[in-house]
Amino acid sequence: MNQLTANDLKVRGVAAIESILTTQPEATISVRGKDRFVVMDMAHYHYLRECELEAALVHSRADMAAGRVVRESAAAHMTRLEGMLAQDAP
Repeated sequence: MNQLTANDLKVRGVAAIESILTTQPEATISVRGKDRFVVMDMAHYHYLRECELEAALVHSRADMAAGRVVRESAAAHMTRLEGMLAQDAP
């Protein structure tokens, strides 16, 4: 079981998390019967971040291939953003 209660943490502390992470990549912490948090070891966290960044890169490359990009200088970009903000201002 990969679920801990807030009371488990209160009583056993980090040892409760460590015991679950020896067999599971993640542990869910429930508070008042509702899942609220997920804890994992740093290696698993870094793996998930790498997957997330890779997915963002794939989406960016797809946008570039489909022509959904704007090529402009930094100054032109700032001018365009300021114009967009001015349009949204009340």
